[in-house]
Formats: sequence, C-alpha cells, structure tokens
Amino acid sequence: MDSSLTLNARKTSVRPGVTARAPRTPIADDRAMLRTAAELTRDLHAPQPLIYWGDTVASVLIGYGALAVAASAVPLAVAIIAGVVAVLALYRGGSFIHELTHLKHSLVPGYRLGWNLMVGVPLMVPSFMYEGVHNLHHARTRYGTIDDPEYLPLALMKPWTLPLFVVVAALAPIALLIRFALLAPLSLIVPPLRRWLVAHGSGLKINPQFSRRPAEGALRAQWIMQEVATSLWAIGLLALVATGVIPLKGFLIFLAVSSGVTVINQVRTLVAHLWENEGEAMTVTAQYLDSVNVPPPSTLPALWAPVGLRYHALHHLVPGVPYHALGEAHRRLAAALDKDSPYHKGNHAGLLPLVGKIARSTMGGRQA
Repeated sequence: MDSSLTLNARKTSVRPGVTARAPRTPIADDRAMLRTAAELTRDLHAPQPLIYWGDTVASVLIGYGALAVAASAVPLAVAIIAGVVAVLALYRGGSFIHELTHLKHSLVPGYRLGWNLMVGVPLMVPSFMYEGVHNLHHARTRYGTIDDPEYLPLALMKPWTLPLFVVVAALAPIALLIRFALLAPLSLIVPPLRRWLVAHGSGLKINPQFSRRPAEGALRAQWIMQEVATSLWAIGLLALVATGVIPLKGFLIFLAVSSGVTVINQVRTLVAHLWENEGEAMTVTAQYLDSVNVPPPSTLPALWAPVGLRYHALHHLVPGVPYHALGEAHRRLAAALDKDSPYHKGNHAGLLPLVGKIARSTMGGRQA
C-alpha cells in the first residue's frame, strides 16, 4: 500500500477515549543522526541463516520440552518452573514473527515455512497475521495515526486502560482457538462473516479502529495455506481433547503457557513506545523518540524483549538490520553520536521506570 498518502482530518483528530492535551512543538528530523545511522549500519543488513535457524530451533525445543514436563506427573514446584521456562522459550520463538515481516526470504530459504510449522501453526499465530500488518506501522505517514494498526496513545488514555490492555491479552489463546477452529470454517459459507474476519480478525494489532484489507498476490497464497493449516490444527486439538486422547489437564496447561506468552508480549508492547502521539504524522526522529531502547547494562530485557526487541527505537531508524546485528549497531551509534544527539534520549533504564512513566502520564500530564 502507498505510504505517501496525504493526511486528512480523520487521521489527526483526537481518538475516542483520549484526553486532549495542549499541542506539542513538532520535532524536526535530526539529519546528523539519520545520516550516521544509515552510514554506520550499511554493512549490517545481511541476515545470518544459521543464527535464525539455530536460535529458533533451540527456543522451540526448550519450550515444547518444558511444556511436556509441566503437563506430566511431576511435583507442583517442578511443573511451575517448567511452565515458566516454556513461556519464556516459546515467547522467544514466537518473537521471530517480527523478523519475518522484515526478512528478505530468499536470504534465509525456507525459514518462513519452518517458523510456521514450529511456532506459528502450533501457537495459532501464523505469520500472515503479522505480515502485511506490521509494515504499516513503519510507514512514514502512518506511524502513530489512526491508520497505524500497532499504535494507541496509551499514555493519554484513562488509567484503567493500562491494566485492561495487559489483562485482555490473557484471553488471546481462547480467542485464537475460536477464530481458527470455529469462525474460519464457518466463514467459508457465510460471506459477511468472512469479510469481518479478514478485516478485524486477521491481524495482530492493538488499534481497534484499524481495518485490514484482503491480501493480494503472494501474501494471499501464504494466507490461505497458513489459515487452512492452523484451522486444521485447532480443530484437531479440540477433537483430541474432547475424545480424551489429550488429557484436559495438559490442554489447560498448554492454554496457560500460551496465555503467559501473550501476556509477556503485551507487557513488552506496553513499553515499546511512549505512546504520546495524538494522531498526527511524525518525523522519523519524533518516531524514534516515541520509541524505546533498553540497552545493556540492563540484563532482564534479554528475557522480556528478546530477538532484538530491546532495541525497538533503533529498529525504527534502521528496520532492515536483522536482530542479531542490532547490538553492534547500537554500540556504533552510541559511540559516534555526541551526547546532545536525540539518539541517547531514546535509551531507557528498564521495564519498571517505563511502566511508571506511562502510568503517571495517564493520571496527570505528559512527562518531560
């Protein structure tokens, strides 16, 4: 889709549920930062297939192995520990869906298929749910507007929206089961349902006002294959549980682990941006400053923001740099740019300060 569309009044209007604030001074692009980011990362764009495959395979082996332990007849303490390991490992494996949206697939042959077989279909988040959606978040005139599927001005909304934002994610596995096991097959014979499902039930988004258009070309073929496979998996899973082949306990543990994955991802999403834009188009520098890096020496982001997601602001500067090179890209830019560069303002200390900043904003005003 064309990312250079002219903004209209609808895009710049205050969203429902958002408290109007005094207009902020527009942030101009920092040409020095943008130029330095492009120049210093020019040699970092090539993805390394062995890293992608090795990291993903290791994550799913650990994740499904721990899930099997949690669902077996082990002491409760062991089951809890195994469940936590399963959540973290499968969350890491699932986070590669973000890489898929930016990856030139010919450079890592077969990876999209492999990821969907290992993660996308079993966890009912096939890559078509993100491909064709996430790229709109990076479109120059869409970021932060009403046409951005991954943006809500959370910092400007009511305080109760923050816990609701996280809690609703816990229900995602049940919603996905309904979507693929029931609604997808039913939509084949109910055209209005199919249109609704394509527009509102076929994208990993947080903006409820975003409506997805039907996919075209190669993505449409991928969509159909992945949706059929995931629907068959979801129907088969429910059938095996209903007939007792899969014990109800094991199924509930699977749902709990899946819920844990979606909740952690939602918490990570909560602090991926500062969420302070009210709907106007933003410069690249403004987008960067509204996004978040949590670089070393912080260590916990390796768990809650894996696969390069700890460098989310940097990713908005150089979206073509693969996750395994973002650490090097950050080191180069942090060393090359002077202390007054906006680049350093995009780096934050950790999860709790970011949550606190957004929470304070919902209860008062903008933070400086």
